[in-house]
Amino acid sequence: MKLPARIAVPVALALVTLAACAPQTSGGTAPTDDKSGTLRVWLFQEVDNKPKQQVVDQAVAAFEQRHKGVDVEVEYIPVDTRAQRVKAAFNDPASAPDLIEYGNTDTAGYVKDGGLADVTAEFDAWPEARDTDPTARSSVTVGGKVYGAPLFVGVRALYYRTDVFAELGLTAPRTQAELVTTAKKVRKAKPELYGIAVGGAYTYGALPFIWAHGGELATPQGPSYRSALDSPAARKGITAYTSLFGDDNCPAAKCAQMGGNATVTAFASGKAAMAIGGDFSHAAVEAGAVKGKYAVVPLPGTTPGSITPAFAGGNNLGVLKSTSHRTLAVDLMKSLAGKETQARLFDAMGFLPTYTDVRQQAARKEPFVKPFTDTLGAGTKFVPASAGWGRIDAEQVLPTMFQEIVSGRKDVGTASADAAKKMDAAFAATAR
Repeated sequence: MKLPARIAVPVALALVTLAACAPQTSGGTAPTDDKSGTLRVWLFQEVDNKPKQQVVDQAVAAFEQRHKGVDVEVEYIPVDTRAQRVKAAFNDPASAPDLIEYGNTDTAGYVKDGGLADVTAEFDAWPEARDTDPTARSSVTVGGKVYGAPLFVGVRALYYRTDVFAELGLTAPRTQAELVTTAKKVRKAKPELYGIAVGGAYTYGALPFIWAHGGELATPQGPSYRSALDSPAARKGITAYTSLFGDDNCPAAKCAQMGGNATVTAFASGKAAMAIGGDFSHAAVEAGAVKGKYAVVPLPGTTPGSITPAFAGGNNLGVLKSTSHRTLAVDLMKSLAGKETQARLFDAMGFLPTYTDVRQQAARKEPFVKPFTDTLGAGTKFVPASAGWGRIDAEQVLPTMFQEIVSGRKDVGTASADAAKKMDAAFAATAR
């Protein structure tokens, strides 16, 4: 590899503003299919990115050996600013990468924006794709067409400090109510710790609380959706989650702005007794101060022994429609999302493979996988399959709601009603 992978700097505010105002791309297919030159790749930056980068570098080096005269530049971009940056790339093909990593919640929106290439023919002809699990395949499918390759599946569970729990005579919580009381017991006994690290900007850590209480984000309405965030059940879940913000657990002044990576970092560094983290967080936790002093269990539901529905997360790789290196970009997509690389990403990062056979091998190899596969087996949930979700996510509708509540600016009823109106506006705008 002639040009090493590099860590991206945060996107400038000007770029964010430009992306927010830019029109949808016309979506024209690139007129050329060059077989040499430079391929540009955007991947997500992880909490501890070095192990991922090493796996990617290995796959890229092998790719460059197979394709003489081709260089690959890999840039790692912050997850929190992906929406603005990718949207800007869709509207400026000259500066756009050839291949991107994207969250599976972004698929419908990116397809509607005309940014992703239809790779159905190549995916169906790819022998390894036959072992892709159906849920993972559906995450790259819109209208029966395939717009990428699944990279990993991800679910979240409850990480907790075994040393702290043993010292205080505590056991892993069996219900969400016990989770709240346990967190506050830890904070009272050890005020230097968060009982559980939570974040006002941690959408996918908060959603299980809504689902556990019978709430939903939205319900289908004709060809689109209508928000259900202001329903009584959803409000119970919102109340449960926001009750964890305060001096008796995770002070709002410090925790309101935290996202998922920040909560995992707090746990890994020894500043929290619990955290909601993914299988993909395992490497970062192992590299932290709590190595050897933690365990993981499924996030409990509202009744003893139950498992809260988790968000069926995961990331995909997609070729941009604007690429002038389509054939090379598709081949690189297969290399980075193939079985060999996914197995290495599991070893390096704990990312659960999207191939059923590779995942079974991973589960046999590493016991830490069990709480996450148990969570998958108990049933998962997903965000509305609408381009509107991309807008809702980019506009930070849910984080704003949580932050308004934990700061005391609005009560649960008012904040959830306002958020529901914003969601309905996004669904209506993208349904047209």
